[in-house]
Amino acid sequence: MNNIAPSPYANAERSATEQRLREELAACYRLIAHFRMTDLIFTHISVRLPGPEHHFLINPYGLMFEEITASNLVKIDLNGQAVEPSPYPVNPAGFVIHSAIHGAREDAQCVLHTHTKAGCAVAALKCGLLPVNQISMEFYGRVAYHDYEGVALDLGEQQRLVADLGDKSVLMLRNHGLLTVGETVSQAFLRMYYLEKACEIQLAAQAAGEIVLPPDAVCAHTERQFNDPGRPLQEGELNDPDAMQLAWAALLRLLERIAPDYRA
Repeated sequence: MNNIAPSPYANAERSATEQRLREELAACYRLIAHFRMTDLIFTHISVRLPGPEHHFLINPYGLMFEEITASNLVKIDLNGQAVEPSPYPVNPAGFVIHSAIHGAREDAQCVLHTHTKAGCAVAALKCGLLPVNQISMEFYGRVAYHDYEGVALDLGEQQRLVADLGDKSVLMLRNHGLLTVGETVSQAFLRMYYLEKACEIQLAAQAAGEIVLPPDAVCAHTERQFNDPGRPLQEGELNDPDAMQLAWAALLRLLERIAPDYRA
């Protein structure tokens, strides 16, 4: 349990949809902390709110991820300005990266960025992410790369970042870190969870010896199994369309046991 006092704006009238998204995003922050994918108060996760204004929620700058709750998330616009009172500032780099993607991609409802050891290491490799393991094949052909330009404080970088991401769901920020997008908070989180595992496995395999990679056709087939469970099935082929929903539900039950105050 954290010791941060409830936000003075916790009782403000909110739509049921906004409250649900606040709770999902707070849950995501707590899970990133639980699985040790944080960088002190840095990195950021955001979710877009419904409506034409392109408002989105992001972490209160200065709080550890273990301290983030549904009520203390900050609501900002695409210019990085708070659109309701908050005692907390916003990470400028978080605004630059997240506002660019939310503004350009309607499907990028949630944007998640990390600076993990394994993620930063693979993002610095010339080869990038390899289809070393079944886990990494979820991302086969779905990873974009953005060259390092310095700390993300330059608004001029936004256009290049969006262009490099294109229509992909994963962006490796060279010499920097990882980024995933999702149509939901749960999708962005689970992508990051398994992207991080893929990076860890790759580094372990590269350190151990010569790597064996499956044929491209097998990698492409596996990617479809992960990302297109509704595809026409071949005779004798099964699918698992509920896997990610079941995993997210299990993660929320975990939080109810270890950090139920995320909903506050």
